[in-house]
Amino acid sequence: MSKLGSLLGGIIFLVVAAISLYRLLFWFPLDVGGAHIGQVASFLAFVVCGALALILLRQGLVSDRS
Repeated sequence: MSKLGSLLGGIIFLVVAAISLYRLLFWFPLDVGGAHIGQVASFLAFVVCGALALILLRQGLVSDRS
């Protein structure tokens, strides 16, 4: 994967993680198709997207050492 692709992917996952963290901190309700989405789903989204953002941003920012 190219560095630009890694950076863009990392930024997108970082934004999703930030939105999930905002929902966790301010407890606003979320309904999708009439079904209530709980806070656990937001916590899992925050953890997974945060980890993916860190991985992709490190890959995009670190120079090649070959």
